[in-house]
Amino acid sequence: MSSDADSAAPGRGSPAASISDSSRSGGSRGGGAYICILDYGMGNLRSVEKALEHVGATARIASDAATVEAADGLVLPGVGAFPKAMANIRELGLDESLAERRAAGVPILGICLGLQLLFDSTTELGGAEGLGLLPGTVDGLEAPGLKVPHIGWSPVRWEKGSTLVDGIESETPFYFVHSFAPAPETGDLLGSAAYGARFACAAERDNVYGVQFHPEKSSAAGLRLLSNFAGICAAVPA
Repeated sequence: MSSDADSAAPGRGSPAASISDSSRSGGSRGGGAYICILDYGMGNLRSVEKALEHVGATARIASDAATVEAADGLVLPGVGAFPKAMANIRELGLDESLAERRAAGVPILGICLGLQLLFDSTTELGGAEGLGLLPGTVDGLEAPGLKVPHIGWSPVRWEKGSTLVDGIESETPFYFVHSFAPAPETGDLLGSAAYGARFACAAERDNVYGVQFHPEKSSAAGLRLLSNFAGICAAVPA
């Protein structure tokens, strides 16, 4: 299992309180960006849509080619198992759409399972090929003696600078729900966290970004990251 459903999110009394209760830090940065949240039947789509709208972006949940092509940026969310997700993506032709948009320089952000799907392959449920937009494989967490899936808040250490995490201090906690994590190439590693062993939780190569945690459930820091992504999308020439 790559991620649990939305019901695993913490309640109002935790740091991941509802978006309306969170800081609006950086909320205007995403103004003007039109972002398509890819719907392939698996993912917490509405919560991501609400978070993007909160930071000033125009967000739409869709899977049709026309909407994908018109968008300034694409978000690939995900909850569930990698092999099933890739089967759905291929059935809808979204693998081809993502490859085309990546080649056109359109920013792409994978969230949770969506991050994992960006990579070449996984060992989950016997293995499956991924989108291949980032080189590397996805494997189970190395967390001996700890409960898996990893559910809860963990500090994230930034391994390099990036516009995606501008204004977010290293070791800021983000909210995780996952059993697997990718192994990106060294130059693509953006962030890491520890649960048993240290694992990669954010990656970036050119216009492809991904985070293992849920920014839409991570209070002000998560909103800032989504605002930064919307700003990246808005800055790309038409």
